[in-house]
Amino acid sequence: MMRIGVLDVGSNTVHLLLVDAHPGAKPLPAYKEKTELRLIELLDGNGELNGHGAEQLVECCVNAVEIAEDKGATSMLAFATSALRDSPNGAALIDRVNREAGIDLKVLSGEDESRLTFLAVRRWYGWSAGRLLCFDIGGGSLELAAGIDEDPDVAVSLPLGAARLTRDWFTTDPPSEDELRALRRHVRAEIAEVVGKVNRFGAPDQTVASSKTFRSLARVTGAAPSGEGPYVRRTLNRAELAELVDQLGQMPAAERAKLPGVAKGRAEQLLAGAVVADAAMDLFDVESMDICPWALREGLILRRLDQLEGVGSDSAEPSSGS
Repeated sequence: MMRIGVLDVGSNTVHLLLVDAHPGAKPLPAYKEKTELRLIELLDGNGELNGHGAEQLVECCVNAVEIAEDKGATSMLAFATSALRDSPNGAALIDRVNREAGIDLKVLSGEDESRLTFLAVRRWYGWSAGRLLCFDIGGGSLELAAGIDEDPDVAVSLPLGAARLTRDWFTTDPPSEDELRALRRHVRAEIAEVVGKVNRFGAPDQTVASSKTFRSLARVTGAAPSGEGPYVRRTLNRAELAELVDQLGQMPAAERAKLPGVAKGRAEQLLAGAVVADAAMDLFDVESMDICPWALREGLILRRLDQLEGVGSDSAEPSSGS
C-alpha cells in the first residue's frame, strides 16, 4: 500500500487529494483539501495570470506539497487544466511552480482530461455498463467521451466551462434575458458541432456525468446529499433540469447559494453550468444520466497504478506540453 498525492490545479480550485492505493485495488481517500483560487477569474485581458494571482498560485502549490509530505505521501501527481493550458504565460508559471514547490506540474490537454475522466467512470461502473457516454463540466471546459472500452472511441474538449462562460457572457446578476439567450445559442452551436462525431460510434447504453457542477445540479433537483456517501445512486433528469435553468435565470447568485448542495463560491457560475448541462442532454437526446463520484483525479491515480502494475496503455497518458 502506498500513499499517493494528486494536486489538481483547476480553473476554479486547487485541490489536493491523498489516497492509499496499490495496483489492483480501489484507491481509498485518505485526506483532501481545496482552495477556491478561481484562476480563470484572475486572468488579465490578455488571458495571462500575473501579479497577485501568480503569487497566490505558487503559494497554494507550495503549501499543498508541504501538507502532502506531512500526511505521508510518497509521490505526487500534479496537473493543471484549462486556465493554465490556455494562458499565454502558462508555461512560465508552471516552470516557476515546479521550481519553488519542487514538483513536476504538467498541463493536461483537453483530450487528456476527457480520456482520464472516462477511465475513472469506466472503472466505477464496470463492463456491465456497456457503451458509455460521459460529460464533465469544469471551470474552463466541457469534456465529452464515449466508448465501449477503458480508452474511449472519441474524446472531445470544448471551451464551455461554467466559470469561463460566466466571466465572458454575463455582465449583470442575474443576467438579462438577452445575455442568457445569447449564451444558450453559443453553447448549443458549439455542442452541436461534435454530436455527429460522438454519435457515429453508436448509441450509449449508459450516460454518466461527473464534476461538481453536475453534482450540484443533481442535488438541487432532488438527489441525495453527499453525506449519504458515494454508493447512493444519484441521477439528473432532463425535464427537471430544463425547469431549473429557467428558475436559476431569475435568481441572483446570493439566492442560488441557498439552494441545497450549492457552495457559495460556485453559486455565481451555476447558471452557466446548467445551460451547458441542459444543452448537452438535449442535443444528445439524454433523458436521464447517472452522477459518478469519480472523475479526473481518480482517473490519473488509476492510470498511475496501471503503470506500476505494467498494464496501462499509453493512449491515456497526460502530455507534458502546455
